[in-house]
Amino acid sequence: MYLSTDPPPRVLHVTQPVDGGVARVVADLVRAQLAAGTGVTVACPDGNAFAREVRRLGADVRPWQATRAPGRLLPQEVRRLGRVLARVRPDVVHAHSAKAGLAARLALRGRVPTVFQPHAWSFEAVEGTAAALALRWERWGARWASRVVCVSDAERTTGVRAGVRAQWRVVPNGVDPDRFRPADARAVRAGLPGLAGVDPAAPLVVCVGRLCRQKGQDVLLRAWETVRRRVPGARLVLVGDGPDAARLRAEAPRDVLFAGAAADAVPWYQAADLVVLPSRWEGMALAPLEAMACGRPVVMTDVDGARESLPAGHDPRCLVPAREPEPLAESIGALLCEPGLLDALGRQGRRHVLTTHDVRLTADAVAGVYRELLAGVPARHAGSAMCGDHTECREPIHS
Repeated sequence: MYLSTDPPPRVLHVTQPVDGGVARVVADLVRAQLAAGTGVTVACPDGNAFAREVRRLGADVRPWQATRAPGRLLPQEVRRLGRVLARVRPDVVHAHSAKAGLAARLALRGRVPTVFQPHAWSFEAVEGTAAALALRWERWGARWASRVVCVSDAERTTGVRAGVRAQWRVVPNGVDPDRFRPADARAVRAGLPGLAGVDPAAPLVVCVGRLCRQKGQDVLLRAWETVRRRVPGARLVLVGDGPDAARLRAEAPRDVLFAGAAADAVPWYQAADLVVLPSRWEGMALAPLEAMACGRPVVMTDVDGARESLPAGHDPRCLVPAREPEPLAESIGALLCEPGLLDALGRQGRRHVLTTHDVRLTADAVAGVYRELLAGVPARHAGSAMCGDHTECREPIHS
């Protein structure tokens, strides 16, 4: 039994944003928890694909009107969430990403066991005064989180070094290897309308992610001219939409393809020779895990979670410095010139996901965090180890 309590516990997930990797993580958790008999409610903005998906899965969706970023409407958003909490009366609240974590902790202030999962730290996403304010809040708000769940050791380390004092758990992201699975690239390409007119033998590089500063597609575009000189005929596809879409289209060479938002990114991974994620910051990105599950090699920037995503002994060219187009171009070009190596790296990546990043391992580990909170187990008695004056806890996911 996923959470063996009678009656089953009531878990409330609070999330904003409702797209990208955060939405996929929450949907996967909702699916697993419902299958185990847990009572699941989701508070989120309504009228979007995510809300429809979790409603279809069987979750009780409570519309929570909230903007993606903090602003002058925050007091109203906190009050709205407070009304949801009063009606749902959850046993555990799991708040995802900075905005939901801000509103949920202000609304609850520790009165209900609260899990906060940053999915990358808010103070990394902004600069100057905004970054200082975000950091002050994360330090202060940690007191109202029963556990802070990080998706990588590196993300937890970033929080600790920034002075966030929390009861930590590290639960690596996972993906569904039954959904994200290998397929013949040529056959998949033939069925993708977005590749009409593209030589089926052309080396194909795919980048899947929201078109925004975080994901670093602008860096990839600056690198692409160098790649094309080294590998004539190579093609690049950006899959996704976002606030930087118009600017990136204006900056891109004419032969770069913009596929737009994809309801299902699996065919794009399967069609690729190489998947690239040039992020400026992450907690642990899902796109590289999804690509590896599809048997495709990846190149990613060395941000939080990247090293932990890759198999032990990975080719060093799979990891490059963030924000630097030159080493990114060098790795992409070099790997595209070695198709046999690309195939081997893809097989290695698939094995790694099966053993380390299966979504079922992630769901089991989150269940362990909930069990601690429902049982009232103090963090210091829950397998924690002290790191200076910070409590460092890692939930084992392979037991």
